[in-house]
Amino acid sequence: MFHTTTDSSCNHCAPRRSFLTGLLTATAATVLPSCATTSKDAPLPAVAKRALVDVHHHVWAPAFLKELEARKLAEPPARNWSLNKTMDDMAKAGVTYTLTSPTTPAAGFGDVATMRSMARISNEYGAQLARDYPNQFGFFATLPMLDVDGALAEIAYSCDVLKANGIAMLTSYNGKWLGDKAFAPIMDEINRRKLIVYTHPSNTQCCQNLQEGVPGSTIEFATDTTRTITSLLFSGTATRCKDIKFIFSHAGGTMPFLVERLVMLPKLNANFGKILPSDQVLPTLRSFYYDTAQASHPGALLSLLNLVDVSQVVFGTDFPYRTSLDHVKGLMAMGFSMNDLTAIESRNALRMLGRAA
Repeated sequence: MFHTTTDSSCNHCAPRRSFLTGLLTATAATVLPSCATTSKDAPLPAVAKRALVDVHHHVWAPAFLKELEARKLAEPPARNWSLNKTMDDMAKAGVTYTLTSPTTPAAGFGDVATMRSMARISNEYGAQLARDYPNQFGFFATLPMLDVDGALAEIAYSCDVLKANGIAMLTSYNGKWLGDKAFAPIMDEINRRKLIVYTHPSNTQCCQNLQEGVPGSTIEFATDTTRTITSLLFSGTATRCKDIKFIFSHAGGTMPFLVERLVMLPKLNANFGKILPSDQVLPTLRSFYYDTAQASHPGALLSLLNLVDVSQVVFGTDFPYRTSLDHVKGLMAMGFSMNDLTAIESRNALRMLGRAA
């Protein structure tokens, strides 16, 4: 088992080494997709008594979806989504509490008035779900990030009036990642309020339509997550805004595979070294949270869990792009102890949210 680090202590990883080594041995001769999920013909997992918390679940307000359709931005999962489908998916997997958010392009398109309107429509809808089903739904508020004044106003309204559980952001907006100085006032206000920031990847301007037939979600989403993490590290945002609880989707994208390069970067770039020394890169990465959406398999989670503690991993599904049950089966197939499995499926998220189990 390789562990990429520049410090020799890394004591937090020691208790897991035997688990990870055993899991690698058990899965080494198996093709990855069959490791990730059990057979579709196998009995469903016994999840009825469990209480999973999903931090990565997409919904669309009718008026928001109508605007997406008018601009030809609505993908089939959005057009085919319904609240009944969400509730059915939750019931099948034992998900008892879901934090909703729209996905890309979120409130990142159109003029300022459109962005403000789309954010407000989405947030009002998420809040209505939470009011109608308080034991089943919360929501992350969407912001018009390219309009700083509008974003600050939406933070206040969503948190103080609508009682949002946190903020939902894309990893980039018009070629700007989250550590960009343009977003500093927004991040500082979120830090002041000590909020959760859930992030969802996007297909940034630099990397669209690179390969015919390969959508951005296949490769570029995971890379954009890594770019925004890097931006937060070396802009000083992560250090300055220590009271933000960041959640990165899809097990941190490609970051766990590139972590050695991130540790080396401050040594190669003196300016970055002044902002975040090399020996502080790993502790900062270990302070973030990472979800399991489309990553509930050894290829993603073994790498992530060789970097961060189980306490930093939260359950996410990416519904309706994938089902909750896909992720439950994938996690159960990995051989976690019940204590670690419960931490990932619910306990870590509940701790973040300040909710009782």
